[in-house]
Amino acid sequence: MDERMVESPDTKRKVRVPPGQYVTENLPVLHLGYVPEVSREAWKLRLWGLVEEEKALSFEEFVSLPRVKVHSDIHCVTGWSKLDCLWEGVSALVLKDLVKVLPEARFALVHSADGYSTNLHLEDLFQEDVLLATHLNGKPLPREYGGPVRLVVPRLYFWKSAKWITGVEFIAEETLGYWENRGYHPHGDPWKEERYG
Repeated sequence: MDERMVESPDTKRKVRVPPGQYVTENLPVLHLGYVPEVSREAWKLRLWGLVEEEKALSFEEFVSLPRVKVHSDIHCVTGWSKLDCLWEGVSALVLKDLVKVLPEARFALVHSADGYSTNLHLEDLFQEDVLLATHLNGKPLPREYGGPVRLVVPRLYFWKSAKWITGVEFIAEETLGYWENRGYHPHGDPWKEERYG
């Protein structure tokens, strides 16, 4: 099956590294303290809240959705940037139509298997270069990098790209996630250095 290719807009910038960042060749592993064991067989993606129809997708159902490849750079709030990543998975835009998000929904709270959460404006979640990734650089996403499925939001700091994603809750009012409740900026634009609130 051919996958649609999306070029994240930041890869076309003349200067691709935001202020206060340095380029790394490796992809550092950061998490809350442990890497959960999430098998493909047990994994489910729950979509609920302000939607016409709540859904819970198995891994098999999820990977049967239309797929996309995204070429992007990523930027961590701790200071590193990794350029030229190639992600593969399901576009976040597919979720919008799958559950028919209601007009009063303005935010999403993204949930992970390790208890992590992060908040996003729907305008940020539903960008063409945002995806729920199953592969990185042509290989299945390793567990330490968020496999079997992680969110990738290339234009925001990487803490917004939740690993081991298990749910997206669509809500009307902003509810802060794990790091946002601990002083991180609620939005997280690396080009504006929105590190802390």
